[in-house]
Amino acid sequence: MSATAQPMPRSAFQRWALRVWAMPTSLVGVLLGLACLPFGARARWVGGALEIAALKQAPQRRWPFAAITLGHVIVGTHAGELERLRAHEQVHVRQCERWGPLFLPAYALAGVWQWARGRDAYWDNPFEVEARRLSGG
Repeated sequence: MSATAQPMPRSAFQRWALRVWAMPTSLVGVLLGLACLPFGARARWVGGALEIAALKQAPQRRWPFAAITLGHVIVGTHAGELERLRAHEQVHVRQCERWGPLFLPAYALAGVWQWARGRDAYWDNPFEVEARRLSGG
């Protein structure tokens, strides 16, 4: 993670407040993680986020995502993808802390706006552009 992607030092109260602000989105991530349990999902705390590896190894079929961040929860197809994408997904955690419950609608609207302008809804989404820039990838 680049120096600009590092979160600023925060007090215990600030960390708590950011978790509460992002909690509606984090709860969606927890539900997705729970849905992965029958497939052998494993979870661990890394960098202030709950990382959930949905599968023990790379899936045989392509998933719609390699990893997805929902608040303070990052769900990846497997541990290798979580490690590879950690810096990028941690930027999304910080975005969720800024946007709170507005993150998912803002992300979706930003993608729709890009698509309506004839651009790529994912690659040109400002949230993704920022995550690639700050994570160095």
